[in-house]
Amino acid sequence: MSRLLRIALREYLSYVRTVGFWLSLCAMPVLMAGLITVPSMVDKAVPPPRLAIVDRSAERLGPRLAAALREDGGPPLILVAPPAAATAAGDAQAAGRALRLELGADPARLDAAVVLRGRGEGVSADLWTRNLADRDLEGRLHADLAQVLRRQALADAGVASALVARADRIDPAVTVFSPKAAAGRVSLRDRLPALAGFGMGFLLWSMVLTAAQILIGSVIEEKSNRILEVLLTSASVPEIMGGKILGAAGVTVSVLAVWGLLGSTIMGVAAPAIGADLVSVLLAKGLLAYFALYLAAGYLMYASVFVAIGAFCETPREAQTLLAPVMLTLSIPLVFMAQSIRHPDAPILGALSWIPPFTPFLMVARAASGPPGWQVAATLGLMAATTAVLVWVCGRAFRAGALGRVKISFSLSPNDKGRAGGRGLGSGPDRIRS
Repeated sequence: MSRLLRIALREYLSYVRTVGFWLSLCAMPVLMAGLITVPSMVDKAVPPPRLAIVDRSAERLGPRLAAALREDGGPPLILVAPPAAATAAGDAQAAGRALRLELGADPARLDAAVVLRGRGEGVSADLWTRNLADRDLEGRLHADLAQVLRRQALADAGVASALVARADRIDPAVTVFSPKAAAGRVSLRDRLPALAGFGMGFLLWSMVLTAAQILIGSVIEEKSNRILEVLLTSASVPEIMGGKILGAAGVTVSVLAVWGLLGSTIMGVAAPAIGADLVSVLLAKGLLAYFALYLAAGYLMYASVFVAIGAFCETPREAQTLLAPVMLTLSIPLVFMAQSIRHPDAPILGALSWIPPFTPFLMVARAASGPPGWQVAATLGLMAATTAVLVWVCGRAFRAGALGRVKISFSLSPNDKGRAGGRGLGSGPDRIRS
């Protein structure tokens, strides 16, 4: 055990002392801050679109559509006078051709234009826009034009405009109750287990990816530098594997602990009530222990595979080839974890939870639904058995890959064997294999 811990400490310090570790430690908070602030900065930097409305509808709905667009809560719109060529066109098709030329002539004059055509309930809109990727304006135009047409239909039916406006202001209150809620009424605290389960599943996924990079790179580097040969003469294969897995886990936990401390500090300042509820949810009903068991079993299962992959590879390119099927397997639970927030009891999630490579991810994601105790015990037992088998198989594979490299390094030419004579160099591999 002492040798295993020394190997783990060596693995941990060898990675922590690198510049890349500190860069990755600082990169994630900076990236998260950028993801939060950059969209709002871009929205503020982009000027509001200049929109023109060419009204060729029978009811002349252009002014009412303009008013509805102004009242909408989306990005502000600047209504400009329609281009003269489009207004003077004989029909909607001719107006569209004129707008096409107008939008391509001078980007500073016009960003988008709407051509209204038809009559009654058959009124439709042609949207000409310079920005092909912006779907926001299209959605707002559809919703606001539908509202204008509904109001027009009610007015044609003799409904007073004041009554229509009063009906538009109706906003019923909906309160959600559930037998699973602590107080009957569903609150944010009742929804936190689902979010926490998804977060824990994504946490395990991040740990596995980090372990893949650390473990495979470490084994390949030590094989090329013949450090692994020295370790094999002084420690057993289980001790080397265990030390490497434990050291990589220490690196990952250190990074996640710093990020978690930073996140909890921000939450404690910005939303202390939510932070307190999250802590109480994790500590209630053994949920934290539930997460810890699945995370530990899942990490050990995948880490053993990564160590074995590294033992059979001489270059990172070879490792990427063998790692591709594992990455494909990891992508499957990532797709289904997002669905577990809304549908934790979906039959497909329950079925996939019994497949060991997916079990740790999906069982923690399903924590909010409160899986039956027998199911938790059975999946944990299946995970433990699978992990034990994988550790044994990967240990054998690691020994075969590592000793294969050692045997090559100890092989001597016939002349070298003659010169070695009584020094017994040829017995090195046999001694190590024993």
